[in-house]
Amino acid sequence: MRPTTCILLITVLALAAPLAFADEAPVGDVPLTGRQIMELVDARDTGDNSTQNMEMILIDKNGSRRERTIRALGRDLGEDSQSIMFFLSPPDVKDTGFLTYDFDDDEKDDDQWLYLPALKKTKRIASSDKSGSFMGSDFSYSDMTDRNLDRYDYTLMKEDEINGHKVWQIEAIPNTDKEIKETGYTKSVSFVRQDNFVVIRAVSWVKKGKRLKYFEVKKLERIDGIWIATEMQMTTKKGKTTLHKTIIKAHDVHFNQDIDEDTFTVRKLERGI
Repeated sequence: MRPTTCILLITVLALAAPLAFADEAPVGDVPLTGRQIMELVDARDTGDNSTQNMEMILIDKNGSRRERTIRALGRDLGEDSQSIMFFLSPPDVKDTGFLTYDFDDDEKDDDQWLYLPALKKTKRIASSDKSGSFMGSDFSYSDMTDRNLDRYDYTLMKEDEINGHKVWQIEAIPNTDKEIKETGYTKSVSFVRQDNFVVIRAVSWVKKGKRLKYFEVKKLERIDGIWIATEMQMTTKKGKTTLHKTIIKAHDVHFNQDIDEDTFTVRKLERGI
């Protein structure tokens, strides 16, 4: 999978195989550029045929919480990837499904579909809608796919340390208006751990409303040889005011599972888990 500029989701985050990272890799004595570092993040092993259960916790500015449970599956197709998510609870979102086809080819737009059980209708997410909130969370639809490296200009700002780990601080700026319009972001700064190329923190500038989004990996685990974020947080702020916060926790994460390829279809999305 390719890295996003603000988070490595969940690509994705991809949420069906979230934030998987490569084994430790030597950097050597030759200084790396921001682009080269992001290419190394891009090259890490994300695992294949993953399954997991997830909690999504939504917290508003008054501290009120809403909790959702999700079943997610994903598979790696080499340069491309696919993921599908089913909301299990609470009742108002139960049976909602989300399917993503993430293409490496810059000439192809990633495909996303959202199944709404109340309407018994599947909606294809248009490019113009991808900067919108995903299911009321602080993550956008564009956060749910990887972003092509060539669409950004990277600058290595400095080296720093976070929680005892050396990191690179890298700025990423979209090089086309189309990318800004689709993602909703005008700039991001990511903090990449130097020992394993994990993006553990990021800040993104949101064009609409002059807001900032703060992403942070709260818990990192190694499962089946793959580093994954099993707890992450995205917080939206305007100035010093917190507008909203989303916490995602992953449980029962497994790789190399036997998953039928027909799982990643609109038909399966509409039939449910």
